Amino acid sequence: MPSKHLESSIKALEQLKMTAVNRYAGEHKHSIIGIGLTIQHAPVELREKLAVPEAEWPRAIGELCAFPHIEEAAVLSTCNRMELYVVAVNWHRGVREVEEWLSRSSGVPLEELRPYLFLLRDRDATHHLLRVAGGLDSLVMGEGQILAQVKQVVKVGQTCPGFGRQLTGLFKQAITAGKRVRAETSISTGSVSVSSAAVELAQLKLPGGCWDAARVCIIGAGKMSTLLVKHLLSKGCKRVTVVNRSLPRAQALAVEYPGMDFEIRLMPDLLDCVAESDVIFAASGSEEVLIHKDDLASMPPSPAAVGGVRRFVDISVPRNIAPSINELRDAPEGRAAVVYNVDDLKEVVAGNKEARAAAAAEAEVLLREEQRSFEAWRDSLETVPTIKALRTKAEAIRAAEFEKAMGRFGEGATKKQLKAIEELSKAIVNKLLHGPMTALRCDGTDPDAVTATLASMDALERMFELSQVQHGPRPPKRAQSAPAGGSK
Repeated sequence: MPSKHLESSIKALEQLKMTAVNRYAGEHKHSIIGIGLTIQHAPVELREKLAVPEAEWPRAIGELCAFPHIEEAAVLSTCNRMELYVVAVNWHRGVREVEEWLSRSSGVPLEELRPYLFLLRDRDATHHLLRVAGGLDSLVMGEGQILAQVKQVVKVGQTCPGFGRQLTGLFKQAITAGKRVRAETSISTGSVSVSSAAVELAQLKLPGGCWDAARVCIIGAGKMSTLLVKHLLSKGCKRVTVVNRSLPRAQALAVEYPGMDFEIRLMPDLLDCVAESDVIFAASGSEEVLIHKDDLASMPPSPAAVGGVRRFVDISVPRNIAPSINELRDAPEGRAAVVYNVDDLKEVVAGNKEARAAAAAEAEVLLREEQRSFEAWRDSLETVPTIKALRTKAEAIRAAEFEKAMGRFGEGATKKQLKAIEELSKAIVNKLLHGPMTALRCDGTDPDAVTATLASMDALERMFELSQVQHGPRPPKRAQSAPAGGSK
């Protein structure tokens, strides 16, 4: 081949390759959108209004997927963040529908909400979720609880039709990424959780930084409370009162930590327990304020041994302790009270991020590998419509030609002969399609192979004019009830 022709051929192949890659990064490809609030940019007062309890995640997914431009949805709501991930058939309309849902479900006008929202698309959205699962976006860098929460998104999502194939793949990739970051870097070495940061904050505020004179109460007996007990014990606290809605969970906590002296009480005794305590941690699943400023009026004063101040540390979102209690901060000694919330933990963990900067840089390298794997898998899904279109067109041609042949035979062929001819036609089509089908099948594990597959797909679509087969009118979405609060 002349060098000029060879040059042109190489250039044409490169152009074809770029066309294939760019085409499937184009607008017609469904967008993955990440939108929400995090502790870094939104105050707890706003986050608690948007918080969605885990029991309500399926409802939220159903309402989001009822919008005409949203195909899939997932909810990740913790004390530090409330994030939504959706697959939208149209980027701008999908964003508008999610914002509409956020505003309506929280009661916060959109113009007040927007300054605090983050909005990410495709690569940026997937990278953010991988960083979240790896603990790089946490208040306490490297903390492990967020990975468990990402796993819970998948567990809950398995029961929801709206948690579809793409988001399932994304969240599973995020879990893999989170595990790798913790196993292959030192980011979680000596790491602390939100609960341990809460214990450290309370200890910093106690006179002498000692728990000996402090009477401690924990509201709730869930995962956060379990970690509170663990870290209190490690800091030298030997006795704690746990107040919970039911006995079995609190009793299980006492069994898990035999070194701690427990007093277990039920919620009707809550105010009595607070009155008898100097440091009160709130870590319950309640969506209501449990302790108000007026409740403290009749309580005995706090002893001088703890500085004459009753201290509340509220790591629940929504908050369980009324922030108005801080109005008693300057009350006379013994009557003073102060409440710290999850945003106040930044004081404790500020140095934590600096110490882990090197580990975070290592983690980012791993996350880029995991993101590349996810994007290759997602791109491999694009071959499915082409495979279906190619087979559909081939079958339509085969069936039409078979009908013509039957017409020529008239009554002169037996059923057995006609069946043999039909099977022959199917066998010829299958053998002819075997090569193209093999070239299009890709599991997405090798990004380079995916790029080559996309190039093959583009060539096949042009040669067989498949765009008319697979890009016809979009079928209407399945019937679903509109989100509460309005119709669309």
